[in-house]
Amino acid sequence: MQKAKVMTFYRIAQIGNMGLLLLWHFVHVIINLWYFALGLGQTLESYLISRGLLKRYNSLDSNRVRYLAIVVDSKEADQTLEVIKLLKHLQDIGIKHVCLYDPKGLLKKSKEGILEKLTCAKLYEDATESDSLVRKYTTLEFASFSDGKKAVSKAANYLFKKNYLCKEQTEFVCTESHIDEALKAIGCARPDPDLLLVYGPARCHLGFPAWRLRYTEIVHMGPLKSMKFGSLIKAIYNFTKVHQNYGT
Repeated sequence: MQKAKVMTFYRIAQIGNMGLLLLWHFVHVIINLWYFALGLGQTLESYLISRGLLKRYNSLDSNRVRYLAIVVDSKEADQTLEVIKLLKHLQDIGIKHVCLYDPKGLLKKSKEGILEKLTCAKLYEDATESDSLVRKYTTLEFASFSDGKKAVSKAANYLFKKNYLCKEQTEFVCTESHIDEALKAIGCARPDPDLLLVYGPARCHLGFPAWRLRYTEIVHMGPLKSMKFGSLIKAIYNFTKVHQNYGT
């Protein structure tokens, strides 16, 4: 009798486990179908935008994006052809100043090859003021995590020498203006991006210098290999419609 009860409970437990497993698979299928439909809808929307069939995106004012940052995950930074394709799209849209960032600096190592494949492009540090007046001229900045790390170290050293070394000052309150001053003094001052587009699985800026993101809008664009011209236009268009309130 006791053995029969044990077997009954064992079979009930098996049925329960089987039911939970089926429920998990059902939810998994539903989620996959949802993301498939979402991706299909985004692909269709991107196609319509790139063909100019969605009229509201035809009035894109690219001049609102004075400086654009592109963050690429290190696992995708070696896809040079995709990066070049992305930069050509930005040139077609009319973006004049672009910062390319990846944590390990792989894009910086490929900058000569990237510049060779682009027309009317020059390194940010080599560009002159007259270059920015050319409508389709693009200036490129290549950055990595180590650049930000070195900049912080040099800026801290500069502030220490200026405010503590050979002085009797016992307390120093470091403000944003002090940081800006130090970065300019050591030659590491760069523009703050208006918009930062992240390509890769992570939904974060992947170590892009935080002091340059004070008023930056950040948008996750998905994998670089899935990059689409229409999605790029949509992201920039949405930014141009954002009203930003700057505090004092």
